[in-house]
Amino acid sequence: MKVLLASPRGFCAGVNMAIEALELALQTLPPPIYVYHEIVHNKYVVNRFREQGVTFVDELNEVPPGSTLLFSAHGVSPEIRRVARERNLRAIDATCPLVTKVHLEAIRYADAGYTIFLIGHEGHDEVIGTMGEAPEAIVLVESPEDVDRLTVADESKLAYLTQTTLSVDDANRIIRRLRERFPQIDAPPKEDICYATQNRQEAVATLAAEAQLTLVLGSQNSSNSQRLAELSKERGVAAHLIDGPQDIDPAWFAGVDTVLVTAGASAPEVVVEATLDYLREQFDATVEVRSLRQETVSFPLPKELRSGAST
Repeated sequence: MKVLLASPRGFCAGVNMAIEALELALQTLPPPIYVYHEIVHNKYVVNRFREQGVTFVDELNEVPPGSTLLFSAHGVSPEIRRVARERNLRAIDATCPLVTKVHLEAIRYADAGYTIFLIGHEGHDEVIGTMGEAPEAIVLVESPEDVDRLTVADESKLAYLTQTTLSVDDANRIIRRLRERFPQIDAPPKEDICYATQNRQEAVATLAAEAQLTLVLGSQNSSNSQRLAELSKERGVAAHLIDGPQDIDPAWFAGVDTVLVTAGASAPEVVVEATLDYLREQFDATVEVRSLRQETVSFPLPKELRSGAST
């Protein structure tokens, strides 16, 4: 069996920053350390931090006053920040800067009196945080059909923003429909879907045609990982989203001689390596790295931790 190992894959700059921030907090700050929601949407990463004593919470009333709390890479609403201040929490903001960019765009448009259509998935942590910036001004749009049902008071002051981890193809379909219905609609000067999401999708779109099966390393609640599996299926190539080799069903490989392996932006390389080891052991697989582009983006640690990084 041949394995095409997609590159780029796995951790993006925002995920790297958030994980490094939590690791540094564990090393330099007194326990316990709390994180609001999962630090990133990956089961392996979350379980590893849990084993090191990190407590993940979904409500701030679970965090004792005065404790240390990290905000996850997906960002939070102003209301969460306010409650954290009220509870005198030592808040460390590990929000991905690309998510912060969308928050700032939402504030700017809302302050200017625009109605904002946020293209994204209901219930996703990032969408909840962004909508919290201007709930009275933002309308969630999940599909082209949603666009057809939109009603607005002033069509001259409309804008759209997107969740950073969407399928580029899906987002473009919705954007096209928005532009058809509202030709004057405004958009930020630089698109919101993050570079890493686009690069990983481009790799699958390019390489899937050479394989009969795609394995995507990532967790079920990872939006960008789900998109990678969907992209492969849309191109007629079976795909499975897995957390690691323990999720593999050997029956998937009947009649398969080439497998594409990639990883979502929150999946660590260790689970990729474990999966490659499994394929080598079970199918005598040879691995061929297929690199489409280089990534050099990095983000600084949260300001609350930078002094600790130098000690």
